[in-house]
Amino acid sequence: MSGPPSMSVRPAPAAQYEPSLMGGLPAMKDLSRSAPHTARYDSYKDNPIKQTAKDPLTTFGLDVDTASYANVRRFLAEGSLPHPSAVRVEELLNYFPMEKEKRPLNHLGTSPFEAAYELAPSPWNANNVLLSLTVKASGVDSEEAPPANLVFLVDVSGSMDSPERLPLVQDSLKLLVKRLRPQDKISLVTYAGATRVVLGPTSGQNKEIIAAAIENLQAEGGTAGGAGLRLAYQQAEESFVKGGVNRILLCTDGDFNLGMTSTEELLAMVIRERGKGVTLSSFGFGTDNYNDAMMVKIADAGNGNYSYIDTLWEARKILDDEMHATLVTIAKDVKAQIEFNPSAVLEYRQIGYEKRQLQNEDFNDDKVDSGDIGAGKRVTVLYELTLVGKNPSVDPARYPQNAIAKKSGDTATSFADELAFVKLRWKAPTAQTSAMVSFPILRSALALSFDRAEESLRFSAAVAAYGQKLRQSAFLTDTAWNDIATWADQAKGKDSDGYRAEFVQLVRRAGKLDKASPQ
Repeated sequence: MSGPPSMSVRPAPAAQYEPSLMGGLPAMKDLSRSAPHTARYDSYKDNPIKQTAKDPLTTFGLDVDTASYANVRRFLAEGSLPHPSAVRVEELLNYFPMEKEKRPLNHLGTSPFEAAYELAPSPWNANNVLLSLTVKASGVDSEEAPPANLVFLVDVSGSMDSPERLPLVQDSLKLLVKRLRPQDKISLVTYAGATRVVLGPTSGQNKEIIAAAIENLQAEGGTAGGAGLRLAYQQAEESFVKGGVNRILLCTDGDFNLGMTSTEELLAMVIRERGKGVTLSSFGFGTDNYNDAMMVKIADAGNGNYSYIDTLWEARKILDDEMHATLVTIAKDVKAQIEFNPSAVLEYRQIGYEKRQLQNEDFNDDKVDSGDIGAGKRVTVLYELTLVGKNPSVDPARYPQNAIAKKSGDTATSFADELAFVKLRWKAPTAQTSAMVSFPILRSALALSFDRAEESLRFSAAVAAYGQKLRQSAFLTDTAWNDIATWADQAKGKDSDGYRAEFVQLVRRAGKLDKASPQ
């Protein structure tokens, strides 16, 4: 199957700034959305409204990438709205560190997951209800984390010769080096016109040696990315740690212009190597000519995660504060399948996760690759529902068909309080067969009003509204930016790390830049 079409986008020139918790956003530049573009993004259509009677099942892979949030923030900081294809709503929802839940998550049997769900009237459509589902993987202490065999694969081509590229890569990796233990090993491989091993496997106790090797990197030449990947995998295999974390950390602007450059060749190599136990995460840097489309695909194929690093503060979040979530996989090939009850739900629409959609039969097929979840990572899923008794967007069929084969003796009233039934399937990090857990979504959890819903749902709703408006979604045409900012501000909670306060600033900035939308 061919992938989604790619779209070229050139963001505004780079600007140096730190998030609000480091002093606020800079003054905006007057830049047009229609400026010439050269960065590359895959384009995904928004998930459609589905009628439950015809299509009660929705199946997708759980995604924990967060790159889109930082990339969108960078656009706004530079004074321009992001191109809609740069906005992936699920990556915005899953960006924020986990706040302490007022309502505890429920452990799901013997699985590595806890989960909770919330229901509340939609703030942008009084006819509908929002369903927020949260899944959290079990955490791991630093001392309990498995030994790591990491290969830093750094693009040192000429395109990386600017402050927000190679120098930021160097500072970012040195943050991770500080967290290494003696049992961890680091290798450093670079690629430009040629490839080389700058540093062979080195114990984490030799931090000064590793940091010095990183500090001495210089950018010049072409971009032999394919050859660099081959050499990095060779290093990873030579120092492979059985039962440990064997991962390549690719740091680049995504520009592969020498040697193996086709997406198909690169992905085939990454998929082949993950079968040997070596995973790959991609970390994006830079602005002009940035290849987001490549970075997404290569991380997904490598059973790793994809992050965009726009500032040292972002690097600290990913490689220091959330190091275990970034590097230690708790569950792989994690899939979700939700079955909506047609006697209770007329229609549903999944918000985000367009690039993680699966066929319904893929849920039970262990050969189908899916998302991976790191230690302590939380995943949020959001749906907009039209319940029975409300106005559907499409008139009901005159001759309805039973989309669900009922078991003998089952009746609609048997599940009167159920809106949906959730199934999660996953594999242990080294397993070849999956396990499954399931639980119902009950109507009785529905809050009486949006204002009386839990802070977590209200904040997620604000983030989802922000992402949909940036994608120019028809579902949010009449929603004002000021309303979104208010929802977020009133639901940001204690916000000890300041990320939610920064988000409110970003919403207000987007409103000032968006001249065609209600403020």
